[in-house]
Amino acid sequence: MSRTRGFPENGELVVCTVTSVKNFGAFVTLDEYDNKEGFIHVRDIATGWVKYIRDYIREGQKTVCKVLGVDSQKGHIDLSLKSVNDHQKRERIQQWKNEKKAEKLLEIVSTRLSISVDDAYDDFGNQLLEDYGTLYDAFEGVVAEPEEFTSYYSGNWIDAFVEVAKENIAPPTVQIEATLEMSSSAPNGVILIRNALEAGLEAAEGADAKITSVGSPRYRVVVTASEYKTAEDILKRVAKAAIDNLAAEGGVAVLKRESK
Repeated sequence: MSRTRGFPENGELVVCTVTSVKNFGAFVTLDEYDNKEGFIHVRDIATGWVKYIRDYIREGQKTVCKVLGVDSQKGHIDLSLKSVNDHQKRERIQQWKNEKKAEKLLEIVSTRLSISVDDAYDDFGNQLLEDYGTLYDAFEGVVAEPEEFTSYYSGNWIDAFVEVAKENIAPPTVQIEATLEMSSSAPNGVILIRNALEAGLEAAEGADAKITSVGSPRYRVVVTASEYKTAEDILKRVAKAAIDNLAAEGGVAVLKRESK
């Protein structure tokens, strides 16, 4: 994502602000493209017949549209609201919010360096955009792997950039979950299952792992880590310890993953 942008590409998802709603469609400005104007025809507002267009879109609304066509000579940008599902909309809005935050953070970095924001882009911002795709990914990359970042880049801006990143960006995490189905016919089966679950948590060795009951005999295991491989390794350790512990007492336990 570059700092100065001309026109979006066909098929791109863009963040828009609705400026005017008519019976035949809606006019919007594109937040990431210097507020260039775009148009959503009523046929592209929603699937099926649209009786009242304001049931779907209203002035001042922040939304996400798909680019259908661009005429850069005339300055026309045709958009579709119905082609963007709720998941895409939430994800794209979050990306936009992240990048707005990153731009503010770069301003803080430039202030600490006693240079202008334009100079900050010239000195290192544009290079980070080229390498990471977005400024937010660059800030997040510092927090995730600071040593790799500082060994790759050089300059008097490094320390300030790293400081601002660590002060404002939470380390990126992933979360996975699975279900343990556990049963025991022993008179003290409830205690045995509880002991097995505790053994599983101990095997996490301090990592972020939680086990909650979702109704006997099912227990949800949730693991949060910096990356999927780490999370998967922790989950395997937790599950194996719990299963082995219960099996040693004559019980039965299996790990089940839900298909997405």
